[in-house]
Amino acid sequence: MRTVYTPENPPAGGMYPLLTSSIAPRPIAWVSTLSTAGVRNLAPYSFFTIACTDPAILSITSIGRKDTFRNAVETGEFVVNIGSEAQMELINATSAPMSPGADEFEATGLTAEPSDVVAAPRVAEAPIAFECVLHDVVDLGSSAMVLGRVVSAALRDEILAADGLPDFGALLPPSRLGRNEWGFAPRVRRLDRPRR
Repeated sequence: MRTVYTPENPPAGGMYPLLTSSIAPRPIAWVSTLSTAGVRNLAPYSFFTIACTDPAILSITSIGRKDTFRNAVETGEFVVNIGSEAQMELINATSAPMSPGADEFEATGLTAEPSDVVAAPRVAEAPIAFECVLHDVVDLGSSAMVLGRVVSAALRDEILAADGLPDFGALLPPSRLGRNEWGFAPRVRRLDRPRR
């Protein structure tokens, strides 16, 4: 037996809770921006992934046209910070609804650190920060996909492995699940791709 839902006959609450409870875990982009008026903004996005590797492009989907979306489009810049399990509460705190003039860095006690290339600040406490310039925006109805080309990546030395890449066990990135559920970094198994 299966329960079947359609867009015309969705579960209670609509398709959003079904999608977010089913497509999990989802990595979290902790996006920092700067408005044209110079106001700092910080918000988490779990509709986030790699869109391309050459050039390096990250994808964030905004449900509605929030402050982060508006700032990224108007300035053409944003930073995708990758937090750790230790920052889970702070990441969640930056999802609180605030007025467009509010500064989430100030409200949460986080440190805004100057970026190397873009004007938008990085989160100093975040182990990884990808500075991005706007590549494209794809309108998807009630949502919009923001594509950012990576122009700089700043990684804290303490999370790097010997090969210069992030060590998952040191990074420990949290994830979003369904409802109000968050995920801790999962167990890791090494499995090489099959070769013909």
